[in-house]
Amino acid sequence: MDTSTGSENVTCTREGAVAVITLNRPEKLNSVTPAMSHALEVLIRALNVDPEIRAVVLTGAGERAFCCGSDISALDSYDTPWDFRNRVDYCDALRELSKPLIGAINGYAYGGGLETALLCDIRIAAENASFAASEIKLGWIGGGGVSYGLTAAAGSSNASYMLLTGDAVDSATALRWNLVTRVVPAASLMTEAMALAQTIAERPPIAAEHAKINVRTARESSFSESMKYERDLQTVAFATDDAREGRRAFTEKRQGVFRRR
Repeated sequence: MDTSTGSENVTCTREGAVAVITLNRPEKLNSVTPAMSHALEVLIRALNVDPEIRAVVLTGAGERAFCCGSDISALDSYDTPWDFRNRVDYCDALRELSKPLIGAINGYAYGGGLETALLCDIRIAAENASFAASEIKLGWIGGGGVSYGLTAAAGSSNASYMLLTGDAVDSATALRWNLVTRVVPAASLMTEAMALAQTIAERPPIAAEHAKINVRTARESSFSESMKYERDLQTVAFATDDAREGRRAFTEKRQGVFRRR
């Protein structure tokens, strides 16, 4: 896969079957410009069709911030609110990623950065991380799925607290509220995130991508609908060569070799 994104502010590297996306604008707390949104959109399309990539880690450059959302100075460049409504959006781009996505949350995850974190399938936070739905302090609210994501993860009361105050919560609170899976020392954040990504990358990729779809379906539909969808995708996965290999490997007491077919 060509890991060039066309933007020095969005980089993508690869370690085996894991791609690492870095928001690379540390001097601006990794706030996202329209050009970065477009770069992410192009990159996600490339990752989705690359059969060698089986998991993705998303993080921010530097020690201060994961992402602080949209670059405020760029928001007045839209001629009308409707142009703003129909912009290329980084949250929309990341939502289209079909591969498992691990967020390595270093520092601030504010505004759209919180929304970006919530789009990750699994979130690991550094001890210095903090989280805020800060838009209300500037006169608007988030539009990248923050209300849904916060409510699903932390419950309506905690979501309302964050959305109505805009105040930050620390990593310990985020862990207690189920916003993150694990909190680790900042120095070991990427090591922990990469180890998890490598573990997921070793799993049969079709099954892993189906599991991601099923979690999203379970959040967005009724039990009966999600149960039917889960059973259908189970049947598709069961029919793959990878599933047959998994059964053979289990019987032969060896590690399976999965080839996405």
